[in-house]
Amino acid sequence: MKVIICGAGQVGWQIASHLAGERNEVTIVDFNPELVRRATDTLDVRGIAGFASYPDVLEKAGAKDADMIIAATQSDEINMVTCQVAHSVFGVPRKIARLRAQSYLDAIYSDLYRRDHLPIDVVISPEREVAEAALQRLAAPATFDTESFMKGRVQLLGLALDDDCPVLNTPLRQLNELFSTLRAIVVGVRREGRLFAPEPEDQLFIGDQIYVFSHSEDMNRTLDIFGKTTHKQERIVIIGGGHVGLGVARALEIRTEKLRVKVIEKNRAIAENAADHLQRTIVLNGDGLDMDILLEAGIDRADAILAVTDDDKTNLLVAVRAKAAGCQMAIALVNDPSLVSLMGPLNIDAYINPRATTVSSILRHIRHGRVRAIYSIGDTEAEVIEAQVLSTSPLAGQIIRDISFPEGVLVGAVLKGDKVLKPHGDLRMEDGDVILLFALTKDVAEVERLLQVSVDFF
Repeated sequence: MKVIICGAGQVGWQIASHLAGERNEVTIVDFNPELVRRATDTLDVRGIAGFASYPDVLEKAGAKDADMIIAATQSDEINMVTCQVAHSVFGVPRKIARLRAQSYLDAIYSDLYRRDHLPIDVVISPEREVAEAALQRLAAPATFDTESFMKGRVQLLGLALDDDCPVLNTPLRQLNELFSTLRAIVVGVRREGRLFAPEPEDQLFIGDQIYVFSHSEDMNRTLDIFGKTTHKQERIVIIGGGHVGLGVARALEIRTEKLRVKVIEKNRAIAENAADHLQRTIVLNGDGLDMDILLEAGIDRADAILAVTDDDKTNLLVAVRAKAAGCQMAIALVNDPSLVSLMGPLNIDAYINPRATTVSSILRHIRHGRVRAIYSIGDTEAEVIEAQVLSTSPLAGQIIRDISFPEGVLVGAVLKGDKVLKPHGDLRMEDGDVILLFALTKDVAEVERLLQVSVDFF
């Protein structure tokens, strides 16, 4: 597949890294020559320095025979014009644009992106993706990472194990015997900074970070087995009233009336805008690092604080101050992956990586096969892939034991009809089944091959 990626920032670079690693022909375009040079020096990609919306720049990038263009520059308008030029001048079949401004995202204007208007096939909104990730974290406070699959029927849980975990030093195979009716499976373990897919004889130790797939009906039981308690969250403080903070607050207002939410925003104009768009949420104009304003928001009695300003260090410091003041749970938005290692020492419960959420959304629309969802784990260490099994794919008709999955791949769940099944070796994959896979990044290309259909399918 021939792909042009416009924008060599964090998102563009990560998408290029994924696609180039899977032997796609990738060209990256950015007006900053240094960013282009960094990409070409590090990745197996071509680089073009110039404005992505210029027709001559796209022509140099090979738009005439490109299969897809991904417009992920910092400018919504450049991204939109780039897709228009790619469509009108070069006939690029598939166009993905990252758009941030809320006005472009309102449902009442969705007709704008028709092929005969502004031809964009897929619109990705980082703020919406991050807001949804924040809501997922709040819904599962005992986890450091979480995501739902199979239309909410399966939950991925990231759990940090401590000394009160009752199943430490127990082989995973034995866990399946002890809890035979539990629809949950450990698919990933991060130990001493290394993520791996565990074997049945592997044990779990204090300090491990594990990834577990659980049927949504068994989630609370799964948390109990690994020593995690659940409690209702009724008081939430959000630091930052911009697109992300406002999006989370609005969603919380819609989903439940029992929550008491307060937003702290330093910029007065942004605070006033948030107050205008919220009904039951209290908006305070002040610095989230100021302990007086935190106490005014009731941080000492809060069940959770969500720090989502545009500054990583502010988010980390606010989270630390909130926990010190008595807040039960702290979630911080962190763009820089090198800061993630500070989460444990700083006693921060969970983090949200906007880049990872955006990359996951874009990859979902790129993968081969009938891929329904993708979630990027950690600093692109692994992926969770939900895909439909098609009749002529290599998986169809085989039992799981006989499928030649790489050692870094584990099956987390199988959906047959409307029933979610815990995978076992004798389970046969059939046309129309939906499979949920955990795959280390190095093995994603092989997973794609297994999900692809043969030529006769078409």
